[in-house]
Amino acid sequence: MKVRPLFDKIVIKKDEYEETTPSGIILTDSAKEKPTVATVVAVGPGGYVDGHEVKMEVKVGDKILYSKYAGSEFKLSGETVTVIRQSDVLAIIE
Repeated sequence: MKVRPLFDKIVIKKDEYEETTPSGIILTDSAKEKPTVATVVAVGPGGYVDGHEVKMEVKVGDKILYSKYAGSEFKLSGETVTVIRQSDVLAIIE
């Protein structure tokens, strides 16, 4: 199933995070840090949002660093994806 976000929205898939510490301790779900690195899956067209023109800076395939509590999670074709606004992107990782 394909998804096409609207306006300044971006669909991302969170990157896997470590389940063990560097010293080998296995972390429980409650102790795991919420990941803030993701891969962009789909990008909206931009346009006018709240009276301001938004030019999309990210593209599909970019690795990004985003705000910790940004967006909404959804199940899409059996995979969990998150929809965020471009303004929640802190940086593009190169």
